[in-house]
Amino acid sequence: MKLNLTVTKKQKAFIDATEGEVLFGGAAGGGKSYGQTVDALLFALKYPGSKQLILRRTFAELDKSLIRTSLSLFPKEIYSFNSSSHTGKFKNGSIVDFGYCAAENDVYQYQSAEYDVIRFDELTHFTESQYIYLISRVRGANDFPKQIKSSTNPGGIGHAWVKRRFVDDSPSGVAFIGGDGMRRIFIPALLDDNRFLVSGDPQYRERLLALPERERRALLHGDWNIFEGQYFSEFNPRVHIIEPFEIPASWRKFRTIDYGLDRLACLWIAISPEGISYVYREYCESNLAISAAAGAILERTPSGEEIYATLAPPDLFSRSQESGKSKATLFSEFGVNFTKTANDREAGWLAIKELLSGPLGVRLRIFSSCTEIIKCLPALAVDKIRPTDCSSEPHEITHAPDALRGYAIYKAYPARCTVKKRSVWTRDMWEDYMLADGEQRKYLKEKYGEPN
Repeated sequence: MKLNLTVTKKQKAFIDATEGEVLFGGAAGGGKSYGQTVDALLFALKYPGSKQLILRRTFAELDKSLIRTSLSLFPKEIYSFNSSSHTGKFKNGSIVDFGYCAAENDVYQYQSAEYDVIRFDELTHFTESQYIYLISRVRGANDFPKQIKSSTNPGGIGHAWVKRRFVDDSPSGVAFIGGDGMRRIFIPALLDDNRFLVSGDPQYRERLLALPERERRALLHGDWNIFEGQYFSEFNPRVHIIEPFEIPASWRKFRTIDYGLDRLACLWIAISPEGISYVYREYCESNLAISAAAGAILERTPSGEEIYATLAPPDLFSRSQESGKSKATLFSEFGVNFTKTANDREAGWLAIKELLSGPLGVRLRIFSSCTEIIKCLPALAVDKIRPTDCSSEPHEITHAPDALRGYAIYKAYPARCTVKKRSVWTRDMWEDYMLADGEQRKYLKEKYGEPN
């Protein structure tokens, strides 16, 4: 049968792209979803018996966009759609599954699946771990092309990793090989590339121009250096990232941590005589027991480097019901003593904003070698329920910023973070002290003051 399809030049470039990973995106109105749907149709017809998966983050988004578009575009003579299984079938045996991954672990519903092509619509709505897992489902013994083809606008929880994976490493429209050996290409799409929308809705541009600057830059100009919902829009790599230099021994130095078995994030920060804070070293690692985490922190602190305080959040000072000891006590037993910071998230994030660009100017610099905090800090998004807080999703990018937050609130509000020295100990304090060994007693004295 003959198909009467009309596409733009950029949509055709997306359809013709043969790289293993393809990203089609940029400004709103570039015709990305339509390009995905046409490409899926052409692939299904060209390769009988092929299997494709088209994904959105939620079913509501999927139902209102791609499913509706496919039902209006795919010829009914050769295509049928099962609304219960969300599967479309062609007469030549090709199938297209329409799926969604609202929760992080929803990807595991595809654990045993095999697809020739997986298509992500609005890729920046997905986390990097979801993407990495799902591309492992692109496999099969047939000789059909195997690809991951995505479309998106800037913004969303996945903005930073998508930008890093597709946009930063190569000029737009030029294929390149990533560090993992995969061939990738980013095909930018602007409103002017979609002549059908420009002619059919000439007022659309005016509506985009009326948006606030941040949203206008992202949706009209496809600017990947800023995105809607970014919490730390003050972060500027040209200003805040510097090349490493030797930190003078006289500068006061801190360590600040966020710890859980899923991730240890430790930052070393020095304050110059002018009051500028320099993040000069970092260590971030997953699946470390407390003994290993403490050992790693000490190993990376050079002998003779004087650390004024090691800052840790209040939750590490809560006693475990099983052992009767807090994580802070266990760290102390392995040679790392903590100073408790405050846990006011809003005040902590605002303190970081003041360091990035407050009334006194930029008071925070980060060595270019500290790649995790550089990657994660600008990737934090505004929480949708509490706009004064950062979103905790995706969780993997929150650890290093949480460590920085502990330092920022300590610096801004030291009185909230210091433990008052006591001249009289309670019976419980004395009991803890008498049952403690040498290192634990040292920690308790630092916490409560000398007993009398």
